[in-house]
Amino acid sequence: MRLASSSHVILFWRFLAVFFIVLGLVGIVLPVFPTVPFLLLATWAASHGWPALEQRLLGHATYGPIILRWRARRAVPRAAKWFATIGMLVSSTLLWFSPAPQWMQWLVPAVMLPIAVWIWFRPDE
Repeated sequence: MRLASSSHVILFWRFLAVFFIVLGLVGIVLPVFPTVPFLLLATWAASHGWPALEQRLLGHATYGPIILRWRARRAVPRAAKWFATIGMLVSSTLLWFSPAPQWMQWLVPAVMLPIAVWIWFRPDE
């Protein structure tokens, strides 16, 4: 078995960083789709294979401070906690009134509940 070459590994991390940035951009357009978690993942991936992109994300006027707070203290702003919780509650409610299969109506909220609890146990800014 041959190990992947260094350039292939770097390309993988770069692809992953761009992929997460694209998902973050989708989150800017779609209000219920998260932006910051994908930018956190993009920064993490960039740190493995694209230091210039990592620095650019860290220096971003809007998202850079959020990423730095996350790295330093795993902090989530209180407003983001409320936004995420209300978004999950609205999504669960809409799912209950949709024609989705019953297993999905139970599973999705059951997955979102521990995520909401985890978010609220993160430190505030």
